[in-house]
Amino acid sequence: MDCLRVLELYSGIGGMHYALKESGVSAEVVSAVDVNTTANQIYKHNFPTTTLWSKTIEGITLSEFDKLRFDMILMSPPCQPFTRIGLQGDISDPRAKSFLYILDLLPRLSKLPRFILLENVKGFETSSARDALLKTLRDCSYSFQEFLLTPTCLGIPNSRLRYFLIAKAPPDCFAFQTNSEILERFPSSPSGEASSDTPMVPASPSKCPSSGNGEDGCILYKMETAQDAQRKMGQNNDESVRRIQEFMEVQGEGGEDMEQYLLPPKTLLRYALLMDIVRPACRRSVCFTKGYGHYVEGTGSVLQSCMEEDMEEAFRSLELQAEEEKLRRLQRLKLRYFTPREIANLMGFPASFTFPEDVSVKQRYRVLGNSLNVHVVARLIKLMVS
Repeated sequence: MDCLRVLELYSGIGGMHYALKESGVSAEVVSAVDVNTTANQIYKHNFPTTTLWSKTIEGITLSEFDKLRFDMILMSPPCQPFTRIGLQGDISDPRAKSFLYILDLLPRLSKLPRFILLENVKGFETSSARDALLKTLRDCSYSFQEFLLTPTCLGIPNSRLRYFLIAKAPPDCFAFQTNSEILERFPSSPSGEASSDTPMVPASPSKCPSSGNGEDGCILYKMETAQDAQRKMGQNNDESVRRIQEFMEVQGEGGEDMEQYLLPPKTLLRYALLMDIVRPACRRSVCFTKGYGHYVEGTGSVLQSCMEEDMEEAFRSLELQAEEEKLRRLQRLKLRYFTPREIANLMGFPASFTFPEDVSVKQRYRVLGNSLNVHVVARLIKLMVS
């Protein structure tokens, strides 16, 4: 296959670009487009030779798009119109305007791109925007397949369920049998084997005692339902998933000062029973969002970094303790936020990915929360072009 010319829309910090490189497909990003100044600063820092347009997509004319002569579109449109915890404005949300503009331009391009990959949040699959996307693809005779995938299917200990669509222009078709249903795993190859390069080891039987502790000491409870606790216990005992410690920064070897990531006393006292706490030996963590490090509840897991302390003992009858004793117990656990580098590791960004020094920790969390899992997208790109 000749070197593909790729247009990266809503390029963010370059997750799609890294996925393209990881996929091994012969390709060149001819232009990236985004309006977020912080994301663009980080993108340019890591891809200094790639043309980056800091402008709205609606501000790019059909003629300008045609001049790029791209073979592939990679895009991750704004998720706010579709997220389940937002207003769900869908196509009436102004942030969906650029995506609708792309759908309007696609049939009018001088040459249809051979490949299209789109990523968005769970919730997009029930939106009017998705209906408009599928109608446009059908009108242009594209073959396509939809997915709902999370990184745990590739052995990565982080839940980040996302909607994906891959499309192929006529007369090409996929090497696998497409399905009108939204797939929740990668399709098998023509030989019948799983398409994943990661060996699928059967999950071991749950050995977690009823106290809520996992076999390796992960706390799987807090103020959650029994169903939630059981689901997390199952995730933590799936031996096909790697342990969090493989993605952690090494302390004391020129790395960051981890003290700055410790949860402050006020946060410990207020949110202790609402946090999702994991340990280095755990095989699970919850999705990291753009509010991580600023908000605690529902934005991502926190890490117990002192292994000499017993988590179960620290939380026993915690709500009955005086504030001073409660804080003493919690501080001994040394609960901390994951560092931006550790989150980048879990999201598949290579070691070569770095942040400019003047980008704050808060900004780093925010742009990572808006990004995607590189490994999952790389696998989909390979599947799309094969």
